[in-house]
Amino acid sequence: MTVPDPDGGSGKRTYGPDFLTALFQNPLDPGYADAAARKAEGRGRTGAARRTAAASTAVVLLVIGFLLVVAYQQTVAEEPARTQARDELVDQVENRRGETAELQSRADALAEEVAALRERELSGAALARLRDLEAATGFETVHGSGAKVTLADGPTTVDPVTGERRTESRVKDTDLQLATNALWSAGAEAISINGQRLTATSTIRQAGEAILVNVQPVASPYEVVAIGPGDLAGDFRKGYAGHFFETLVGRYGMSFEATEVKDVTLEAATELKLRVATPSTPPPAPSGSSSSSPDGSGSPAPSGSASEGGR
Repeated sequence: MTVPDPDGGSGKRTYGPDFLTALFQNPLDPGYADAAARKAEGRGRTGAARRTAAASTAVVLLVIGFLLVVAYQQTVAEEPARTQARDELVDQVENRRGETAELQSRADALAEEVAALRERELSGAALARLRDLEAATGFETVHGSGAKVTLADGPTTVDPVTGERRTESRVKDTDLQLATNALWSAGAEAISINGQRLTATSTIRQAGEAILVNVQPVASPYEVVAIGPGDLAGDFRKGYAGHFFETLVGRYGMSFEATEVKDVTLEAATELKLRVATPSTPPPAPSGSSSSSPDGSGSPAPSGSASEGGR
């Protein structure tokens, strides 16, 4: 079917001989030729740039290698001085430890001498009163029955987002403070935490992840042993502290137990830092009689008051 030409022609498309000849002689469009020329020129430039980059990289690597060699030489040169300084510090630490051990031994010997003099010079009543005061203040070994509160860390979990360890399940210094205060309130007469006897100047505090009692580190499980009334353990469980620790057990998986103990021994506190001692004035003797000690020795019984320096 032939479509009529709107211009009145035959409707067939015809090409002149010049167009066909040019088409066969130059099959590519001029635009393609220009693109190919530009690409060839770019390849030449890229090769030069690559050679320049390679040269720059070689120079940078050479400089880095030189710096590494210099740093290594300086490190090797300084190593003998570091080793010597470290050896000197180790020797100083060992010497200080030896001096500390010698001083501690001397202090123990003097303490025994003071105790012997006290036993010899004091009367029976005064000595008994002094021992009672030492037991009450924590500087005398005591025996008796009471309660033992055991606290232990729960399982450690890791935060799935940050990867940090969670510390909610760990026993804190405030937990031990709560336990000891509750025992004092329930009538405890003497308390010890993992063998550390508590006194009026004792501290329970956190130092990083460790807990210090009397400046000595203690670890889980924490055993708080108290001497006091026979129902001390039951009163502790029924009180606020007992309910608080039960909540921690259910929420964070911590361990808590309060039991009665019989015939336990709490050692005396290891340190006694006496700062001030003032003798008290003896009461005036009745008229017509002389002041004498209860043992009839004729010398007044020594008495006095002392205060300890805080930490």
